[in-house]
Amino acid sequence: MEAAVWGSPIAHSLSPALHRAAYRALGLDWSYGRREVDAAALPAAVAALDEGWAGVSLTMPLKQAVLPLLSQTSDLALAVGAVNTLLPVPGRPGTWRGENTDVHGVVAALAEVGVRRASTAVVLGGGATAASALAALAQLGVDEPVVLVRSVERARTLVGVGARLGVGVVLRPWGDPAEAAGLLAECDAVVSTAPAGAADAVAAALAETASGVPAPGGALLDVVYAPWPTALARAWAAAGGAVVGGFSMLVHQAERQVELMTGCTAPLEVMRAAGAAAMAAADDEGAPATHLVSR
Repeated sequence: MEAAVWGSPIAHSLSPALHRAAYRALGLDWSYGRREVDAAALPAAVAALDEGWAGVSLTMPLKQAVLPLLSQTSDLALAVGAVNTLLPVPGRPGTWRGENTDVHGVVAALAEVGVRRASTAVVLGGGATAASALAALAQLGVDEPVVLVRSVERARTLVGVGARLGVGVVLRPWGDPAEAAGLLAECDAVVSTAPAGAADAVAAALAETASGVPAPGGALLDVVYAPWPTALARAWAAAGGAVVGGFSMLVHQAERQVELMTGCTAPLEVMRAAGAAAMAAADDEGAPATHLVSR
């Protein structure tokens, strides 16, 4: 059977290392490749899939573009407005259904630092990953998540995502770093979907003892996984807060993909070790920094 990850850019994706390690551990003689596919090429790529394919992982810019091409889409993926996994529809050759495993990745990553229920939460950033973060926080019990964004108008779609999930999203401008840091420190959970460097001023406010920002009382998931740790992750940990990085989210979303594609329990620790080795090799080769959505 074949599987692959598609997206653009795709050259430095960690997904092949994760999935191939899982297949070896499960005794499956399957292949998993990577393919450069942009939104324009996606319809032809999906049409060319045949019964030899077990599934496809999707990254940017395909998570929204694929929706009109699917025969079925899970309720969760529809609510979030993003699909990151294609699976064949049983008994209907040539048709595909869409799933979202990014939400599971957020939930499982936060569980690693003890967050299994939450009442208050903040999401930093308003992009596609923020929508999955909102769905994850809703599953954890947050009914009014705050989203800090540079432009409230550009992030209005997240209010609709929240409505589909049954939560009331509060959009607030990401302005004064000390004010933002104080809001984050008072929450049960924080998910930063901001790219590397974007939250450095907030990190500085957390680290500045004279700023009046309280010590973090909750946990931080920073979805950046390279370079790691981010300035925000360092400052949060130094102030006594629990921190988990985007690598854990990446491994957990791939774990769920493997289970959906193979029907087997994924070998999580094997996948984690393979991903860590692939990142170390990329560092040795001088590969560029990578955000979670690049996989």
